[in-house]
Amino acid sequence: MPTYEYICKNCGKTIEVFQSFADKPLKKHAECGGQLQKVFHARGIVFRGSGFYATDGKGSSSTQGEEAGDKPKTDKPTEKKPAAKAAPATTSGD
Repeated sequence: MPTYEYICKNCGKTIEVFQSFADKPLKKHAECGGQLQKVFHARGIVFRGSGFYATDGKGSSSTQGEEAGDKPKTDKPTEKKPAAKAAPATTSGD
């Protein structure tokens, strides 16, 4: 059963009430007799399960996160640099 919040237009107090969806909204504040107004709050949206993220259901890992027309993203550098050459080993001829 959902919880609804009401505010009294007369005294400004807020009350929370457990009501069924089928119940009619409250109209009168029991304490002061003022008119009640239902308060609506913005709620955050939580996406759970598969299908909500760019990486869900895209197939192989090399194509994840790609959009139409984008180049594939790789971890490999675009330029190949020559490997560093080791200095020739010298031996001392004592």
